[in-house]
Amino acid sequence: MEKEKTEDQNNSEIQETLEKKEVQQTEAQTTGDNIEEKTPEEKIAELEEKIVRQYAEMENQRRRYEKERDDAFEYGGFSLARETLNLIDNLERSKITLENDESIKNSEAFKKIIDHIDIIYSDMISILKKNNIYPIESIGKKLDPNLHQAMMEIEDDNKDSGIILKEIQKGFMMKDRLLRPSLVGVSKKVNKTEQNSPENKENDDKKK
Repeated sequence: MEKEKTEDQNNSEIQETLEKKEVQQTEAQTTGDNIEEKTPEEKIAELEEKIVRQYAEMENQRRRYEKERDDAFEYGGFSLARETLNLIDNLERSKITLENDESIKNSEAFKKIIDHIDIIYSDMISILKKNNIYPIESIGKKLDPNLHQAMMEIEDDNKDSGIILKEIQKGFMMKDRLLRPSLVGVSKKVNKTEQNSPENKENDDKKK
């Protein structure tokens, strides 16, 4: 009796397994019928599109890397160069201070000190030029917002408006990049209405 029960159980389990497989196969067939099978040509075209997209991404990454590498090589000393300009500014200020000091202006040491400052200044400009750093030409030029920064206006009827008449601080370029702008004073024509104003007439009368 026990053997018969065991065989019946095995048979029922086998039957259940077969039924499950049939159901799974039916479901798979139903799902497969709803999804259109892609042709080999469509699969190839899809793969080609993925490859082209990945290649384009790789090219963009390579170009970005090369640009960063070139910039690091070309402009790696940008910050150092900008800090070095402070030394040039200090030399110029020292020279102006000495030239305006009446107590030493006529002394024998004065000329030697000025000569030494000029030599150091010239050497520093020469070193900068060797490293592709050049001063910006300003005096007499038309104000260029990309290169100059106007700090003051100077009335001058003999010049067109916007012409640089005074250089407050020298600007520099590093190759094709602006290291720092020139701080300048630009010309400004006096308006005729201002010239003919009562206040100006009173001032002219006082001068007479």
